[in-house]
Amino acid sequence: MPSTAGSTTPTGMTPRPDRGGPVRPGAAGGRADAEPVPGDADRARHRAGGAEGGGQRPGRIKRFSRAERMVHRATGLLMLVCLVSAACLYLGPLAVLVGRRHLMVTVHEWSGISLPLPFLLGLLSAEFRADLRRLNRFAPYDREWLRAARHRLRGPQARPAGKFNAGQKLYAGWLAGAVVVMAFTGLLMWFLGLLPAISRTSAIFVHDLLAWAIVIVLLGHVRKAFEDPETRLGMRTGYVSRTWAQRHHSRWLGEEHETGGDDRADRADRADRS
Repeated sequence: MPSTAGSTTPTGMTPRPDRGGPVRPGAAGGRADAEPVPGDADRARHRAGGAEGGGQRPGRIKRFSRAERMVHRATGLLMLVCLVSAACLYLGPLAVLVGRRHLMVTVHEWSGISLPLPFLLGLLSAEFRADLRRLNRFAPYDREWLRAARHRLRGPQARPAGKFNAGQKLYAGWLAGAVVVMAFTGLLMWFLGLLPAISRTSAIFVHDLLAWAIVIVLLGHVRKAFEDPETRLGMRTGYVSRTWAQRHHSRWLGEEHETGGDDRADRADRADRS
């Protein structure tokens, strides 16, 4: 049996291995510093960069605040519920399959009435109000964008655009007006004596015709979104790549660089979260 004389380890116990990592020759006390785990330095630099940049992501630019993304999601969900319930009322085979007509009527009425609520709540956000001002302004380069779109010309020079291009501005304005008309005609159908001068038949005609137009426009909107993954990423995370912004919204990227719009967006986003 080996002798344990001079050993500091109690008899019958196995010495525990040093968990501090491999020992370097000549280290003080016979123990070396732990070898760095690969990737630690990169992660530390990433954390430091994030702290210094106010949460900015390398190579990406802030496009939408959290409040704006929530408004978009809530409006999209209400619009989907409104269209699905309308289909269950309007299309005969689907109405027979689903049944529960009174329930579908109630869901359709209240989802339609609730459509403006996300917009109204979004007005509490400074970033949302700033983007509304952008959508409400038609700059000279927006006319250039429309001419280029009509002649099927592409590229930043042919289609200059700010944060929103001319097509997006027209779409937003048309959809806002359509929702107002749909709500007005829907109320005339819901409350028969609201405006006796306007017949219920006329309200139904306008309501149904505009509903089909909204379906067609929304399908175009969804198709455009699926054609551009970066657009969907921007609406999902709030950030887009600078190369994408330079290619599709070069005027906006220049404005953000000159005015420091990223810092303002971050401060407004943090204020919205608090």
